[in-house]
Amino acid sequence: MKYDLKRIMLNAWKNYRKNDISFAEALHRAWLSAKAEEINAERIERSKAAAGVAEETNTWSGWKKLGYEVIHGSKALFGCSLIWGSKGDGAVYKASFFGRSQVQEITA
Repeated sequence: MKYDLKRIMLNAWKNYRKNDISFAEALHRAWLSAKAEEINAERIERSKAAAGVAEETNTWSGWKKLGYEVIHGSKALFGCSLIWGSKGDGAVYKASFFGRSQVQEITA
């Protein structure tokens, strides 16, 4: 597999500046995140297929970054365990996914 080295290096510099860690540790975390992306994408697709969901899905924070908010009271369509590489320990966390039908545009 080929990795986007520029994006990994940019991520490492961002983590180095944001956290009080050595650059070597920041680079290590950036590589962990890059390697976890493929695994996480596969886990999401597998969980989505098992739940029988066909619509576009994203996490609560993912929808927020796209300019949407999850409608109050909506229940997640499915969840799965994902690898969190940016903390450097490769911890696994549970992510909940909401469908496009469960969000609305953020109005100011």
